[in-house]
Order: sequence, then C-alpha cells, then structure tokens
Amino acid sequence: MVGRALTASLEADGVQVVRLVRRSADVGPHARYWSPSEGVLDPAALADADAVVHLAGANIGDRRWTDAVKRDVLDSRVAGTTLIARTLARLPAGPRPALVSASAVGFYGDTGARVVDEQAPRGEGFLADVCSAWEASLAPAREAGVRVAVARIGVVLDRAGGALPKMLTPFKLGLGGVVGSGKQGFPWVSLGDVVRGLRFLVEQPALSGPFNLVGPELLDNATFTRELGAVLGRPTVIPLPGFLARAGLGGEMANELLLQGQRVRPAALLAAGFEFQDATLRAALTRALGR
Repeated sequence: MVGRALTASLEADGVQVVRLVRRSADVGPHARYWSPSEGVLDPAALADADAVVHLAGANIGDRRWTDAVKRDVLDSRVAGTTLIARTLARLPAGPRPALVSASAVGFYGDTGARVVDEQAPRGEGFLADVCSAWEASLAPAREAGVRVAVARIGVVLDRAGGALPKMLTPFKLGLGGVVGSGKQGFPWVSLGDVVRGLRFLVEQPALSGPFNLVGPELLDNATFTRELGAVLGRPTVIPLPGFLARAGLGGEMANELLLQGQRVRPAALLAAGFEFQDATLRAALTRALGR
C-alpha cells in the first residue's frame, strides 16, 4: 500500500521509479530482478539511482504468530535489507544512492504512559527484536558511507489497506469499542503523510539516522476509538476485553499488536522542518474515509 502510493506520488512529479521485482517475468525498463532469499541483486540495478526506498517485509498481522510465521516476519526484513545494504556498499567509491529504509515504532516495545522520541532505547518483545535486527542490517551501507535514513512508521491509516479497513465493519455495525484497557498508546499516521515523510527523507540530503514517522497528536486506543466512531457516526460501546483478544490471536500476538502500544513523538522530523498535512487524528480519518 505504501509503495504504490509513494510510486504514484513520485511519478506524478515526473520522477522515474524503478521497482525491484521477484519474478523474472516482471522485469522490464522500469523493473529489475532481485531475490532476497537467494542473495541475488545486480549492483547495476542500483548504480544509477538517486535513492533506494526499501519497504518490503511480511505482514505482521495477517497470520497467527507460529514459530514459522515469526521467522518469516524476521527473515523477510533482515534478508532483503542486508542484500540492499551490501549491494550499495559494493558500488564503486564516490557518490552512492541514498538509502531510506522502513522500520516500525515496535522498536520501542510497550512504552506504557511514557512518551518516547528517537533518542529512546529499544524496548522489549518480539517486534522490538525484529525492528532492532532490521535496522542493524543496514550497517554495511552506513559503514560504506551511504546516507541511511530509517523511517520508524506507526499505524498507517487509509481505506486502501492496512489496519483501518479491518476496523470499519464492526464499527459500522455499532460493535466498535476500546481494546483491552484502552490506555495503550496508538501511534497513528495518515498514508499521505507517510508518503510525504518518505519523500522528505529522500530529498533532504543532510538527513540520516532514525525518524519516527507518526502523527504529532499523541493519543491512546480509547481516544482513537471515540474519534473513529465520531467520524463514522456510530456508537463505540462494545469493548474487546484482553482475554478475548488473547484467545483469538494468542497471548504474544494480542499483547504486542492490540493490548500494548507506544506513545511516540516525531521529534526528528519536526526538528528537520517537516510539516504534517494531517496533524490530527480527526483530519487523518476524515481524509482516509472521504468524510
């Protein structure tokens, strides 16, 4: 979803976008082959780029977290990121493409009532471990002098995909409500601002390091629930107790995706001069839902 939207935004401004594809049948003038599982990526595929934006990774919420699924979530991020970082490092000395890589606010673990920014250490839990390994795999590019910016992305809100469409049916039926205590942080961001934020990281040559790509309005699950209900014009009185979430998803998955959360400030982006188009959750939901 993010890649498609970013591609459309860039192409609308006349920027040539070349995709990395995993099927040889898809290779063409603007699509080049790679295979993260086999370690295949021709350096020539990246040599003429101004920047590489890496967003690939297995969905963390579409399958129950078995050991095999957790390995896939981790490997799909680390293998691809390592391959891109090493390939960029192998390019001839001199100016190399910048690398903007996705990560996630799961890096911080469960922050409780504590508000964190990019200076905070990594947290605990499976997603924190994944994000830490994901970001560490960028090291070959950074050590070779490549400018590396990491976008720690929050919950992306758009009707086209991600978490929001899954919420709409119960809310429209009047079955929406807080999840667990409702006090867990909800680090949201609109799809439009994710695209604009990624472009900002690509286009600003002085920016490197981690950047929290989340909306500037700090809120919790209970506030998100009320706001979504208000935009939809539906009640939000039926809660999802923690024990039911754990029964449906398993304890670890339910805890990390639903019952825990992060209160995250986009301090580095704001300090760099980035301005959010959707600075409030109400604005983001209104735009995403066409209200």
